[in-house]
Amino acid sequence: MRADSLLEVYALSDCTVLKFGGTSVADAAACARVAGIVREHGGPRPVVVVSALARMTDALFACARAELAQALLRPDTAAGFHEELARARSHLTGLFGRLGSRSEEAAALQDEVASFGERLSASLLAAVLAAAGLPTYAVDARRCIVTDTTYGRANPMPADTERRTRAELVPLLDASLVPVLGGYIAATQAGRTTTLGRGGSDYSAALVGAALDAREIQIWTDVSGVLTADPRVVPAARPIPRLSYAEAAELAYFGARVLHPKSIQPATDRGIPVRICNSRAPQDPGTLVDAEPDVRPGAVKAIAHKTGVTVLQVVSSRMLGAYGFLRALFEVFDRHRTEVDVVTTSEVSVSLTLEHARALPAIVSELKSLGDVSVEPDRAIVCVVGEGLRTTPGVAARIFSTIQDINVSLISQGASRVNLTFVIEEDRVREAVQQLHAAFFEREPVPVAADVATGGAAC
Repeated sequence: MRADSLLEVYALSDCTVLKFGGTSVADAAACARVAGIVREHGGPRPVVVVSALARMTDALFACARAELAQALLRPDTAAGFHEELARARSHLTGLFGRLGSRSEEAAALQDEVASFGERLSASLLAAVLAAAGLPTYAVDARRCIVTDTTYGRANPMPADTERRTRAELVPLLDASLVPVLGGYIAATQAGRTTTLGRGGSDYSAALVGAALDAREIQIWTDVSGVLTADPRVVPAARPIPRLSYAEAAELAYFGARVLHPKSIQPATDRGIPVRICNSRAPQDPGTLVDAEPDVRPGAVKAIAHKTGVTVLQVVSSRMLGAYGFLRALFEVFDRHRTEVDVVTTSEVSVSLTLEHARALPAIVSELKSLGDVSVEPDRAIVCVVGEGLRTTPGVAARIFSTIQDINVSLISQGASRVNLTFVIEEDRVREAVQQLHAAFFEREPVPVAADVATGGAAC
């Protein structure tokens, strides 16, 4: 590697990406806290990614004008931001007119409209940080993240994203400026606005962190890390000090609301630690996610769940000793752009779960050509997660003996070393999660969280 390339890699590795969710910039006090967090936890080369303000784009106009801009901005920066608000209002009026006329593709125009929340939030936060004495520069994230044309949930193009992100952000970092980008938004190679779908701001932060080979990606939200269960179901849920990438990915996929599944992959690919922090309690250690497997006594780290699940079962004697059957089955879901969560098979049947059943009638109609189809709605997935689940004797027995009074209709273990997943009736899921949490966490001593700081500073 050339010497100048080595110097660039070294410089970028000193970069920290800090992502702030909508609740972290919900009002004047929250934005003031963000300035302190960036100064204290951002290191020498911080990059900020921000979601739209809480209450989304419509409220942004009124909130920024009536509260945030007046409370936090200097007169010089406030004037510039109000000019940007006026331009945005005019642009949005034109976009709404084009949507009404249906003269263009609706999905692309909807992404353009949706992008304004993050664009204005980034501009406002950059001005707020500048007023607090931090030298900032608002960056249009559409100049950094490049995607395909799948509007509404576009897929990033990693090589183009890395090239453009470095071209936009490295000169700013070298000039000791703090780039501030809106999350969730991107653009095609032709420059058309796209969005990354639900949880896209976390994904944006991970993509930027990977492109810059950051030393750490911090996700600042309203809870102190990933919890042992959903606190709305288990009030006694507690933060998990440390997770492996595999554990975090499983928890995110199966319902942990503080982290989006896609946000783990770019960090995993580059070996970048991800830290989940509480913007309302910045000194809490949060949760560190990295490559190191950390086996907890008893193996279980957390219990996630997902409701609104439908189970499909396809039974066909043609499966027996045949090849190509599963390919034909999954091609049906591919044609209808429907994700499958859990799959189990036997000699003559396949059972699988769907979270989004909008295309269910059409899917069932096509599957009937492959065999007899049965549908079980109103189901829930429970996912028990922890490094060491496969190698710790008795864990599965303990799980199912804990919920022995609840019928389990589908069990999956083996696709991942870190989870055991099963399906139950939706109206029993709260009970099941509470019983499991009590068995694995509330009847044992609270584990010491001293190792959370290994590999990086606390939040």
